[in-house]
Amino acid sequence: MCVFSCNFCSYSRLYAHREDGWELSIEQMLDMVKKYDGLPVTEVHIVGGVHPKMDLQFFAELLKAIKSHRPDLHIKAFTAVEYDYMFRKAKVSVEEGLKFLIEAGLNSIPGGGAEIFAPEIREKICGDKVNGEGWLKIHETAHKLGIYTNATILYGHVEKFEHRIDHMRKLRDLQDQTKGFNTFIPLKFRNMDNDMSYVPETTHIEDMRMYAISRIYLDNFPHLKAYWPMLGRQNAQLSLSFGVDDIDGTIDDTTKIYSLAGAEEQTPTMTTEELVALIRQVNRIPVERDTLYNEIKKYAMVAEA
Repeated sequence: MCVFSCNFCSYSRLYAHREDGWELSIEQMLDMVKKYDGLPVTEVHIVGGVHPKMDLQFFAELLKAIKSHRPDLHIKAFTAVEYDYMFRKAKVSVEEGLKFLIEAGLNSIPGGGAEIFAPEIREKICGDKVNGEGWLKIHETAHKLGIYTNATILYGHVEKFEHRIDHMRKLRDLQDQTKGFNTFIPLKFRNMDNDMSYVPETTHIEDMRMYAISRIYLDNFPHLKAYWPMLGRQNAQLSLSFGVDDIDGTIDDTTKIYSLAGAEEQTPTMTTEELVALIRQVNRIPVERDTLYNEIKKYAMVAEA
C-alpha cells in the first residue's frame, strides 16, 4: 500500500485499491523475524510502501518488538521517502524523528528512494514524493547522529548521462562532509507492468559501464554493490570485474519489488554455499560481512577437501 504512484514502480497499490496489495501487522512482521530463530542471520531489512495508516509510533513499536525478541539483529529500516512522510505526519523534525527511532532500535538506513535527484527528471518519474534535497537532508542528519546509510541511483529510464553525474556528485559531496555512506547501489530500471513500460531497458554493457564509472567517480565510498536479484546471478558475477565488491546476501523470497518488475531472479533466494561458489567461479575471494562491512568469515579461494 502506498500513497504515492511513482511511474517506474511495478508493485505499489493506492490505498483505495488495497484489495490488490498487501499490508502486514507488527505481529506478522515479527513472525517473519521469528522464522530465523536459531539461525545465524545478522540483519533485518524493513522497507515498504508509504502507508497512510501506519505512523511514526507504529514503526517505533515494530522496532522495539524486534529488538526485544532478538537484540543481536541489526535493523536497517525505511527509506528517506518513508521517513519524510512519517515525520511530516507526526509534525516532528528530521532530527527528532530519527532520534525517536534510534531509541526504539534503528541501527542503519538503506539507500532507497534516491532515484534521480535532478528536479526535472524527478518531476517526470516520481514528482509527488520527497525531492532530492529532502533525501540528502535525511541522510545527512542520520550521519550526524551516528547512523550509517546507503545510497542508490535508479538509472536507465528517461534520465541522461549528465543527470547521473549530477546525482553522484551530490552524493560524493555529502560523503566528503560526513563519511556516513557505506555503499553505493546502482539500480537498473525494469519496465514490466508500470507506467514507463514504453521505455526500453539498458543493455548489460551499459549496466557494467554504470558500475565501472560509479566505482571510479565515487572514490570516497568504501563499497559498490550490485543487487543480484535485480541483475541475475551471471551478471552479478560479471559486475565483480567492473568495480563491484558486494553482491548482497542470501536474502529470501520476501523481496518482491524487483521480481514484480521483471527482474532476472523471480524467486530471489540463495544459500551461503551458493553465494560462495558464485564468487569463487570468477576468482574472487568470498568474505561474509555484516551490515556495516565488519568481517564475519573469510572463505578460502577453493573449497577445502
